[in-house]
Amino acid sequence: MATKFTLTVDCANPERLIRFWTETLGYKVEGPPGGFDSWWSYWKSKGLPDEENYARNDSIFDPSGAGPRTWFHQVPEKKVVKNRLHLDLHESEGREVPRDIRKKRLDAAAEQRVALGAEILEVSDDPEIDHYGVLMRDSEGNEFDVN
Repeated sequence: MATKFTLTVDCANPERLIRFWTETLGYKVEGPPGGFDSWWSYWKSKGLPDEENYARNDSIFDPSGAGPRTWFHQVPEKKVVKNRLHLDLHESEGREVPRDIRKKRLDAAAEQRVALGAEILEVSDDPEIDHYGVLMRDSEGNEFDVN
């Protein structure tokens, strides 16, 4: 049986990344558990001290249940090096699709991410191995590929 997991992203501004990644992935913001009107009241019921508590939403989930829950963990330090783990967003529908159509789809998907606050770092175009992809980063520098 596969192990369920949460993808955790250290960040300075969870709200900004939640807006970007819910739109990018088609996810939804995870509200507090049933019976609680806020995350503040939920964590207070668990005994978390007020000085460590917060009321914001800081996680998202795949409404279809297929993808992992993602938690945006606020930390004080900034990102300083390249990610050792990144997401590959499969936007082209595979190599069965003609290369020129895949390129148009991937360019359009990358531009949608740019409109949401991402930045294009590099375009990888290698016709000899039938590869086309776009390396990007979100507003806090987390790299991801659109391919």
